[in-house]
Amino acid sequence: MKFYTKIPKNLEFYYKQELANYKVEYSKNNFEKAWHYLERAHIIAQKYPCQHTFVHWKMLQFGFEIKNTKEIIGQIPRLIFGGVKSFVGKIPTENPGGANVPPLKPFPIEKDIQEIFAKVGLKTDHK
Repeated sequence: MKFYTKIPKNLEFYYKQELANYKVEYSKNNFEKAWHYLERAHIIAQKYPCQHTFVHWKMLQFGFEIKNTKEIIGQIPRLIFGGVKSFVGKIPTENPGGANVPPLKPFPIEKDIQEIFAKVGLKTDHK
């Protein structure tokens, strides 16, 4: 069993870029785009416990900010268990992380994120 502990530096750059994009869009009250960037950050960081948990924390905060009860309730178990599942490598592939999707369902990955993973030497199940 492979344990994931720390996001690779070359991947962390892209993760932080998505979070920065989230902040910009959120500050403009462009919540749909802001959420899109949180989902992208989640996909990039999903294998790494600290970053994965942090994105769920941001998603929970977002749920409170927009007063979305479904998102708030949906993020609580993801926040509690997501990092643990990342640590032991038991996460679905490229799940966007929101309460609007089943937490264990794999999703297709966007082409540009596939390219990011390829650029930093990470393999995905997608072609």
